[in-house]
Amino acid sequence: MSESYDVIVNGASIAGCTAAVLYARRGARVALLERRSDMSAYKVLCTHFIQACGYPALAELGVTEELEAAGAVPNSARYWTRWGWIRPERDPRQRSLPYGYNVRRQTLDPILRRLAQDTDGVDLFLGHTVDGVLKEGDRVVGVTATANGERRELRARLVVGADGKDSAIGRFAGAAVKTVDNERFSYFAHFKGLPRPAGDMTLSWFREPDVAYAMPNDGDITLVACIPSKARLPEFKADLEGSYRAFVKSLPEAPDLDQGELVGKIVGTVNYPLIVREPVGPGWALIGDAALTSDPLWGVGCGWALQSAQWLVASTSTAVQGADGLDRSLATYRSRRSKLKGYQFLISDYASSRPFNHVEKLMFSAAARDPKMARHFHSFGSRLIGTGAFLSPPSIAKAALVNLRHRLRPASGLQAGGA
Repeated sequence: MSESYDVIVNGASIAGCTAAVLYARRGARVALLERRSDMSAYKVLCTHFIQACGYPALAELGVTEELEAAGAVPNSARYWTRWGWIRPERDPRQRSLPYGYNVRRQTLDPILRRLAQDTDGVDLFLGHTVDGVLKEGDRVVGVTATANGERRELRARLVVGADGKDSAIGRFAGAAVKTVDNERFSYFAHFKGLPRPAGDMTLSWFREPDVAYAMPNDGDITLVACIPSKARLPEFKADLEGSYRAFVKSLPEAPDLDQGELVGKIVGTVNYPLIVREPVGPGWALIGDAALTSDPLWGVGCGWALQSAQWLVASTSTAVQGADGLDRSLATYRSRRSKLKGYQFLISDYASSRPFNHVEKLMFSAAARDPKMARHFHSFGSRLIGTGAFLSPPSIAKAALVNLRHRLRPASGLQAGGA
């Protein structure tokens, strides 16, 4: 027999739990399916970094205080470049720079899953693997799922794929997909008790083309990642830990890994392509990594998972409860997602493992030399402003003027250096 809902969400991680909770709070009845059977399951391969763009969704969910009580670190960052450190600081008129959180997924995921389980209107089905979609004509009207060898059939006005970069919903629905190769690879490790000379500041290094970062997290854990060009892959395959430690040691003002305790193994991936799928179709939608899997280098995945879930619910919550216009509502969601296209274009281009281009040199160098440009850089890096605003003619002109003044300082007898 079929069970009927307003919405079916496949995947009870960040995007899926967020969508399920927000739909239910607006009166929808939601089936939330998760292939793993453990409430405390979490994604291992993640930067644990939530951009400031994801904060509004966390605030709407009402979990910010719980996250901070669990040790989540309100995040800010400094960025090493060949022109010096970019150090964004708050404007004197601000209480603080906009922020998100550094928080391990083993802390975050169970908090969101418990919230979904405890939300009226959400039925959480753990241990359920979606193995097909139900269709009437070309419209998706439900899913089939298997748990403990038993097949289950669920129907809904909308089926949502929140099931990651290998999305089953996207595959079964026939979502168009575009893939861009990533010419860098990534290795992550967690260190307990690692001294933090910059306090709770995230440190990033742009070595062109190699990248690294150290992110302080809850539980006195610091995530240290190295993201080199694939040209260096043979040395890492020959001696992973030795190459990893040597890479980190070579970073300017690097954390001393010998002063911390390695927790677990060095984990990573040598092949992490960037994937863009059509986000909507008749009766279905994709959110989080299912719709757009970006380069982990930029730490955008968690923030975009929260944002995309919030956008989808805001666009469709009335239509999924029986009002006309679901397809129009899905078109509205697609339109809201379009603001990510500029980011993804730049991210995909940089995934070729090239050095900075002329525009990047201009903006990074100006941000290292001027506090206003550093704040502008922070706003873009936090995905709070789009590419159009970041690279607007006034911003380009300001960056050019900052760099011109910097070059003229020695000739005029003034001290050269960063602002």
